[in-house]
Amino acid sequence: MSLKDKLQQDMKAAMRAGEKRQLAVIRLINAAIKQREVDERIELDDQQVTAAIDKMAKQRRESIEQYEKAGRDDLADQEKFELEFLKSYLPEQLGEAEIDAMIEAAVTATGASSIKDMGKIMGQLKPKLAGRADMGAVSGKIKARLS
Repeated sequence: MSLKDKLQQDMKAAMRAGEKRQLAVIRLINAAIKQREVDERIELDDQQVTAAIDKMAKQRRESIEQYEKAGRDDLADQEKFELEFLKSYLPEQLGEAEIDAMIEAAVTATGASSIKDMGKIMGQLKPKLAGRADMGAVSGKIKARLS
């Protein structure tokens, strides 16, 4: 079953169960998917849907940070709920050790020696880590490794 089909089934189940918060998040996901399909005139596959959901999760993390700085715990709580729900559609997150091992392998494979080679490493890691790790944190680890 594709990820889009799973979303449709989960939306129907949320409607039947009266889960308004979950239904709202699923509708947001479907709207983001449909918007991208219309803009690019393509049918998104599971990898592209995962990328869209990952982008939404990143937006939620940034919003949570901003709301907490502003003292808006009510809005931060809503964003946290949405983030946790979005994570249920993403692949399992990789652990720190796995990410470090992948970075080391990429550094070795590309022969990277300075921060100038960061693009090569990110280019190799991004497809492997999409949806499975926070790319901002990975970027920080790569910078630390190359410095």
